Amino acid sequence: MNEYDSNRIFDVLKKIGYSKTENISETDCYILNTCHIREKATEKVYHDVGRLKKEFKNRKKPILIVTGCVAQAEGEEMLKRENYIDSVIGPQSYHKISKIIKDIEAKKQKINVTEFDTIEKFDTLNLIKNSNSKVSSFLTIQEGCDKFCNFCVVPYTRGPEYSRTVSEILEEAKVLVENGSKEITLLGQNVNAYLNNKKKLSDLIYTLSKIKGLERIRYTTSHPKDMTDDLIGAHKDIKKLMPILHLPVQTGSTKILKLMNRKHNIEEYYNIIEKLKKFVPNIKFSSDFIIGYPGETDKDFNDTLRLMKKVQFINSYSFVFSARPGTPAAKKNIVKDDISKQRLSNFQELSEKIKINYKKKLLDSSVEVLFENRIDENSFFGRDKFFNSVIVKSNKNLNGKILNVKIKNFNTNTLFGTISDFNEKPFAA
Repeated sequence: MNEYDSNRIFDVLKKIGYSKTENISETDCYILNTCHIREKATEKVYHDVGRLKKEFKNRKKPILIVTGCVAQAEGEEMLKRENYIDSVIGPQSYHKISKIIKDIEAKKQKINVTEFDTIEKFDTLNLIKNSNSKVSSFLTIQEGCDKFCNFCVVPYTRGPEYSRTVSEILEEAKVLVENGSKEITLLGQNVNAYLNNKKKLSDLIYTLSKIKGLERIRYTTSHPKDMTDDLIGAHKDIKKLMPILHLPVQTGSTKILKLMNRKHNIEEYYNIIEKLKKFVPNIKFSSDFIIGYPGETDKDFNDTLRLMKKVQFINSYSFVFSARPGTPAAKKNIVKDDISKQRLSNFQELSEKIKINYKKKLLDSSVEVLFENRIDENSFFGRDKFFNSVIVKSNKNLNGKILNVKIKNFNTNTLFGTISDFNEKPFAA
């Protein structure tokens, strides 16, 4: 979502004459768009500010703005602690950035804008054309969260759930396709909680699937509680909806799920997986895991390992629990650090083994790849239907094409292959 937000911030700033630069020394305005989900996010901001101060030590300083969730959570403190920062802008207020920059240029005081103006934000952005022209694009359809998981800062930094209208999403999607997008990933902190004027995520996907030229649809990130039967049915009915679902579970223990306030148990999660597999036999899954959540015992951890083995997630993102300031879980007694780290190591060893075994089975098979960009003179990057990264060599321009690729090799993160549709030079991994 921060990538989408950053692109839209640029669309706004183009209106007042700003353009992007890859050269930091040319910078007139430096914007740090931040995320508060992981540990030490705030310190990373100060590290970047220090790097900028060093770059401009003997020159006129650029305007420095910190946006995003760290700005929302700690904006006032940041302005007090670091005089080099001119403004902090929360994620629901970045549509005001042009006026803020003009006020800074007029040498007004430091500016803290962290109200939850979600409706006003999207009303403003709807008037500004999305200039993104990537083959695969992000599109925010929903923001905020009402779930209040005990470990999560999103309800405090992004605010309550808000869903854009189907018509404005459809209009923006059409613009992205006109710009060259063949694939759109629908975004939301709680994307499958989408609800506007009685239209749910499944209704929206059915509508978007009718756009000519849009070949692939994905959505992220989902909550198990909102994985309704109509959405599960959409996976069966809509061929443009890719057969991969990122469905964060966090733990395989019902006890820990309750402590997390996740509002579902592990049996309900298993049932969702089974329903989807019944409708879409080849569907694959990825998930997020928190290891060492307060109260986690060896039995709870073993339940998580059991879940991993049963579902065979082809990708998993796992971290030792780190308390987010202001959340209920921050007050809990944490699992000993050495125990948590050992559990994480054991979990990641298992998840890596599952991922490698999955990729081994893809050797000599043919996968359908949408090519997104050129890596070098004759190498191209794309993704298959299951979001696997694929690299091939080709003397032809493959950007934007969907082609069959025969997989010849792989490493932890990437598949390597040759084009099956026409004679190509083999890729030496």
